[in-house]
Amino acid sequence: MNFDDTPQEAKFRTEARAFLSANAHLMSETEPRKESEAELITRARAWQKLKLENGWACLNYPKEYGGRGTTPMELIIWGQEEARYDVPTRPYSIGLGMCGPTMMAYASEEHKQARLPRMITVEDIWCQLFSEPGAGSDLANLRTRCEPDGDDWIINGQKIWTSGAHYSDWGILVTRSDPSVPKHKGLTFFFLDMKSPGVEICPIKQISGDSNFNEVYFTDVRIPDSQRLGAVGDGWRVSLTTLMNERLAVGDGHGCDVLDLVALAAKLEIDGEPAMSNPAVREKIANWYCQKSGLRNTKYRVMSALSRGQTPGPENSITKVVSASMMQDMGSFGVELMDMGGILVDRDDNDFESRVFQNSFMGAPGFRIAGGTDEILRNIIAERVLGLPQDVRVDKGIPFSKVEQGAK
Repeated sequence: MNFDDTPQEAKFRTEARAFLSANAHLMSETEPRKESEAELITRARAWQKLKLENGWACLNYPKEYGGRGTTPMELIIWGQEEARYDVPTRPYSIGLGMCGPTMMAYASEEHKQARLPRMITVEDIWCQLFSEPGAGSDLANLRTRCEPDGDDWIINGQKIWTSGAHYSDWGILVTRSDPSVPKHKGLTFFFLDMKSPGVEICPIKQISGDSNFNEVYFTDVRIPDSQRLGAVGDGWRVSLTTLMNERLAVGDGHGCDVLDLVALAAKLEIDGEPAMSNPAVREKIANWYCQKSGLRNTKYRVMSALSRGQTPGPENSITKVVSASMMQDMGSFGVELMDMGGILVDRDDNDFESRVFQNSFMGAPGFRIAGGTDEILRNIIAERVLGLPQDVRVDKGIPFSKVEQGAK
């Protein structure tokens, strides 16, 4: 493992830091308050425009589509440096991180030229329509149907947990086109206008008070065959392209940090003494600090592989499965340390400490689902990292229409 940047990477990092130092503060929230989604999107578009004008947007995209054609390692370096600032990237992270690479791999040149420039400038926001009520962790178990009708396809079904669907302009969608073959073989992939007739979007109220996720219903939605990505029945392969980019786009999540807990424990008291002097508090913080160090070194392994031109393996799953549960545990402990004050919720409260720990505690369950549930990630680690036997699959090789779907 090499912890040092190459000369080229060091030069890139220096340039990135210079740009961010001079410009990122212009796009941060001016007040520590709860901004509306409309305000967030406006701020995100302004930040993306500023990056585009200076050559710092869509770094890994080919130059012909508005990017810089950087290496994967340089993209990670940019992400590290940008994460130091409160800049708005959430509204377009799915579009640029997952939908864009899929469109570049499978869309026609005409559609690339029409859709990618508006995606890159965030004039159009995109979402990913994958999970269903009965097919979340097991994506290939999806039941949303597509049926050919002349030069179009008719879509009927339901998706759930779709982040940002309520403010998205376009989406990528995987459907079932042939239930007579095993579940991974009968899928077909599309992109669609989210304002199409028959698309109904219902935001889901979360425990945190936000409504980032949505249910999306399709009732006789018509999609032109020209908006199909990949061959009919080859939707699983197209989906894997999206999923391979999803881990990087989802990242580690944004919540409280170990240093936030250190600051909180130094400020609060337990039985008249600073909380930081309590052995139980110090032990918990020390454990989380060790986990954070382990995560950092795991990321360095990924970075070293990328720097050598290698493709990172399934070890990436370790980062998310550990950081998601750690984020929830630290949030819970921070709320507990604040005693009765920790459960007070004021959406316009300027108290950073209350909000950061409450948001981590209540937002972490969603993060533990998005981009792969804890259970799926542990299976990946067990089977592909540790080499343990695979789980028994009773539906392997069976036509989807013959697979038992539970109680009717």
